[in-house]
Amino acid sequence: MKLVVGLGNPGRKYDQTRHNIGFMVADALVRRYVGSPPTTKFEGEISECRIENEKVLVLCPHTYMNASGQSVRKAMDFYKLSPEDILVICDDLNLETGRVRLRRSGSAGGQKGLVDIIRHLGSEQWARLKIGIGRPPAKWQVSDYVLGKFDKTELEEMEHAVVHSCDATACWVANGVTEAMNRYNAASGA
Repeated sequence: MKLVVGLGNPGRKYDQTRHNIGFMVADALVRRYVGSPPTTKFEGEISECRIENEKVLVLCPHTYMNASGQSVRKAMDFYKLSPEDILVICDDLNLETGRVRLRRSGSAGGQKGLVDIIRHLGSEQWARLKIGIGRPPAKWQVSDYVLGKFDKTELEEMEHAVVHSCDATACWVANGVTEAMNRYNAASGA
């Protein structure tokens, strides 16, 4: 069993915002693999689907981005998963818009949702798939930028990134993190 976590903020106010790209990928995965309707559990919404005969739980924490770890920890403990069974999908300011980068482990890189997950799990040894949203324009506050909606050009790039991220996630489930990194980081120019 695997746990895929899409990070974002709950509520219509945050739909289609840069910070919610993790939710967008999670929704696309559930649609692609005909997942179960989401149920409210672990302070979030969780669906179940099968990817390459593997049971995959898709979790979207509703704790808001900066408190994502408590939701992930509850799901991990309930299903008795190890950190190696978890893939977290989130935005990254340090990658150009639309670029996808999968990593086996590592630091949070300033992403506050990842910071909280590291704190709650007590480990950095879980996979993360980061999707580039680029840097904010000059004189913009970072918070305004990440909570802002994609413009039309960015939205087109992000649609491709969502598909690419779903493909990379399926490869991670079926073949492991090394194969997924080799195949999908190179394809996105990471």
